[in-house]
Amino acid sequence: MATEQASERRAAHLRSITVTSLASLAGIAAGFASAMMVGTGGGAATDQLGLAIMVGFIVVQLPLLRLIGYELDGVKDHLYVAFMTFSLWFITWGILLTNHVKV
Repeated sequence: MATEQASERRAAHLRSITVTSLASLAGIAAGFASAMMVGTGGGAATDQLGLAIMVGFIVVQLPLLRLIGYELDGVKDHLYVAFMTFSLWFITWGILLTNHVKV
């Protein structure tokens, strides 16, 4: 019985780490993709294409998580993935915009 509980806790922990890592890496990749596609010049921060790129990264993650074998259990999980991706995208692209980095 204790072994089963430990196994379930380990599986849940591994799922949490995988979902968080994938969402974070997707956000960082979306930030760099936004910098490459839109740039870091004058009007880049107001360009809607950067936001569309980030939304695209969110949409791609959801079936990818199912393909890996992790089912998202509802609105809470979907919002978590979207928030983590958005947050890391915002921070990454913000740093690249502020420093005028050419990618």
